Amino acid sequence: MTDHALADELEALRTQNERLAERVADLEARQNSNRDDLPTTDTISHEANDRLKKENETLRQENDRLDERVTDLEAHIETLESRLADCESETTRLDRATQAAHRRGATLKESVAELQARELEKGAHLHDSNVEPTDLDVAGDRVERITKEDGTYVRLPEQRDPLERGGATTLAHGDLLPIQQLARMDADMLRSTTNALPTRLAAQLWKARTDETVGDDPWRRGSKAVQASVKASDLKHWIRRQEPGTSESYAKKLVSRTIDALLELSKNRLAIHRKQERKNGLQYSERRIVLPADAEIPGETARTDTEAPGTADVHG
Repeated sequence: MTDHALADELEALRTQNERLAERVADLEARQNSNRDDLPTTDTISHEANDRLKKENETLRQENDRLDERVTDLEAHIETLESRLADCESETTRLDRATQAAHRRGATLKESVAELQARELEKGAHLHDSNVEPTDLDVAGDRVERITKEDGTYVRLPEQRDPLERGGATTLAHGDLLPIQQLARMDADMLRSTTNALPTRLAAQLWKARTDETVGDDPWRRGSKAVQASVKASDLKHWIRRQEPGTSESYAKKLVSRTIDALLELSKNRLAIHRKQERKNGLQYSERRIVLPADAEIPGETARTDTEAPGTADVHG
């Protein structure tokens, strides 16, 4: 029961007690008046007198019970008020401790950010998980992320780590082609980055060429002049496998849009060739997406002419 409810009940009991006391007083006055008015007690109805006495006694007992209840409630209210005061005091203490902790935390965060900024300016490479770039005050107000053998690091642009920690440095994220950046994203991140289905398909297609764990790889390894290629017809079947329920006519449209996205996102490192094909005695021209052997792909080493051309499984 809350403090307000107890207070309301106490007030109601006090009011009831006062009414009972007034009633007892009225009955006693009536009894005394009756005694004074009647010439003899013989004329007073013994039955009425007994009834009044019993009623008077009942009211006194009820009044005593209410007095006890009021006393108990008052004692309980005092206990609750004492507990409330203790809680308010503890809350005040905790609020002050929390505010002090926040101030210390903010000061510590500023100190760490300042130390990190100074270390970065000395050439340090810091683990990406330990750094909040927006909190750093560094020369040029710009940092970059790079990938090493043991994870991702933050550094000032083009700064070499004097301690050479983390293994060999590969490429910074900004050095990659847009298609490479998208291909490194997982499905959820890719979907949140772009709403365009052809763009997502282009990223998945590029990843299938470079990541053996993907499995469904429509690329074919080429000759001396071509690293890899994909026929438009194979791309159409691949798209329908990636997007179940896609009709053949819509898949054909997606082939053209995916090719356009590949060219744009690879900054024209890829090319489109047309090759004469023959099927069922009929000759037709088919587009091929071609990655030339001499294409400059960041982080990839082009195959030399002395390397034998390989072959890959053909997906239907």
